[in-house]
Amino acid sequence: MDLLLGIDIGTSSTKAVLIDPAGRVVGMESAAHPISQPRPGWSEQAPEDWWGSTVAAVRGALAKGRARGEGVRGIGLSGQMHGSVLLGKESLEGDGRTARALRPAILWNDQRTGAECREIEAAVGGRPALVGLVGNAALTGFTLPKVLWVREHEPEVFGRVAKFLLPKDYIRLRMTGRAATDVGDAAGTLLLDVDRRVWSERMIRQFRLEAGMLPAIFESAEVTGELTAWAAAELGLRAGTPVVGGSGDNQSGAVGAGVVSAGLVLCALGTSGVMFAHSDAPRKDGPGRLHTMPAATGDARSRTGWCNTGVMLSAAGSLHWCRETLFPTESYERLLAEAAGTRPGCEGLSFMPYLTGERCPYADPLARGGWVGLTSRHRRGHLVRAVLEGVTFAMAQILDLVRGIGVPVETVRLGGGGAKSELWRQMIADVCGSGVELPNTEEGPAFGAGLMAGVGVGVWPSVASACGATIAVAERREPGPAAAEYRAARGAYDGLYPALRGWFGSDRES
Repeated sequence: MDLLLGIDIGTSSTKAVLIDPAGRVVGMESAAHPISQPRPGWSEQAPEDWWGSTVAAVRGALAKGRARGEGVRGIGLSGQMHGSVLLGKESLEGDGRTARALRPAILWNDQRTGAECREIEAAVGGRPALVGLVGNAALTGFTLPKVLWVREHEPEVFGRVAKFLLPKDYIRLRMTGRAATDVGDAAGTLLLDVDRRVWSERMIRQFRLEAGMLPAIFESAEVTGELTAWAAAELGLRAGTPVVGGSGDNQSGAVGAGVVSAGLVLCALGTSGVMFAHSDAPRKDGPGRLHTMPAATGDARSRTGWCNTGVMLSAAGSLHWCRETLFPTESYERLLAEAAGTRPGCEGLSFMPYLTGERCPYADPLARGGWVGLTSRHRRGHLVRAVLEGVTFAMAQILDLVRGIGVPVETVRLGGGGAKSELWRQMIADVCGSGVELPNTEEGPAFGAGLMAGVGVGVWPSVASACGATIAVAERREPGPAAAEYRAARGAYDGLYPALRGWFGSDRES
C-alpha cells in the first residue's frame, strides 16, 4: 500500500501520522521532548531531542498501523515556527548524522529579544516600513531578533555559525543531509520578501548577515531531498524516500483542515487561538497586528497562495485555567452544560482573556485578564460562558482586521480542542456572522504535511485537489437568533481594553 507520512515538530512533542491516498489515518503516534526555561521569559530546546522524538513517533506510527517503511512514498514536515537552530560548518558536511546545534534553539515563545525588535524596526524606518518589506512586524517570537541577540550576547557562538535553520528544517537536515526550508516558515524569520517568495537581499545587507547563512528555499509541496541510508535505518523507512518542503504549523494546519482557497478561514481553538485566512495575494496590515506569509499551497509548478494570521495567546487556555483554578473537580461537560443554560451576554458579565498578555489584536505583554461586571446574580455557568464569549469576541476582533485589509471571509472552519464544544461552535457562527464548518479531520498540521508529501510525489496534482480528495465537512452551522444578543455584549467587550490599558501599565500604542 502507498502511504504518506506527515511529521509535526511541536513545542511539547512530535506527532507522526500515516495516511493512505483516500486520507484515512493508518497509524499515528506522538513522542514528547523536554523544554528548558533557564531564566524567566526564556524558552529553549535541544534540537537533538527533536530528532529522538521524531524517530520514536515515526516508528510508533508504523507499528500502530502495522505498516512497513518500504510502503511510505513521501514525507512532509510541519513544525513550531520561528525557533533558531544555529549550526557550524561541521554539521553541514556529510549525510546529516553529525548535525549538532551550537547552542539550544531559542523558541517561538521566548521573550528575551525586545531590544533587538526595536533595533530592527528602527533600522528600516519604523514598523510600517518593515511590514512593507517582509509582511510582518518585529516580534520577540520571530527568528531574526534571536540571531541578533546571539550575535550581541554570545559572540563566540555567533562566530561559528555557518547556517541557521528552523525547527522542522533541522529534522530535514538529519533526514536528507540538505539545509533547506519552505517559503511559509521562512516568512517567520523576518528575512523573506513575501511578495516574491525569496530571501530579502535588503534585510540580509541591513543586518550584516552572510547570504550563505540562510538555507535554500522551496515551496511547501516541492521535493527538497531524499532520505539518506543512515536516516532511513534510524526511522525504519526506505532510503531514497522523497522529503517535501512542508511548512510551519499554522500553514500546515490550514491544509489539514482544507483551508486552501480564498474565502476560507481557519479558527483554531487550541491553548492559543489562531485566525488563519487564505488569500490569493499578499495583503499586508500596516500596523503589523496580522502576519502576512505565503500559504502552504505552492509546489514545483505553482508559486501561489498567501495567508494572513492573527494570534491571541489564551483561547482554550482560558477555559482550562478557569476549570483548573476554580472548579477542578468538575468535568468540562458539566461546566459547558451550565454555560449553555445561561443567556448570551451573561447578564452583563464580560471576560478579558489576556491571561498571558496579548499579541492580537493588541500587541501588549502587560495586558491582564479578568471578569468585569460581576453581580450577586452570577453563578458558575455565567463565569464559564463569559470565558467562552470573551475568547470568541477576541477572535472576532482578529477576523475584523482580516476583513479590513480586503481579505474575503465567507466560511470559518474550526480546529483545536475548543471546536469539540457544540456551544462554542454555534457561538462562533453567531458572533463572527458567517457559516461555520467542522471538518472531518482532527490530526491538524501532521495531516496537512502528509497531504503536501502526496502532492510532491505525484499522488495529487495540487494541494487543493489533495484536500478535495480527503477532507469533507462533518457539520455546518449558520448564525442563529442569538447573534443579535451578542452584538450588545460584543460592544461592551470592545470597550474594555481601551478603558483599562492604563491600569495594566501599558505604555505604547497597540
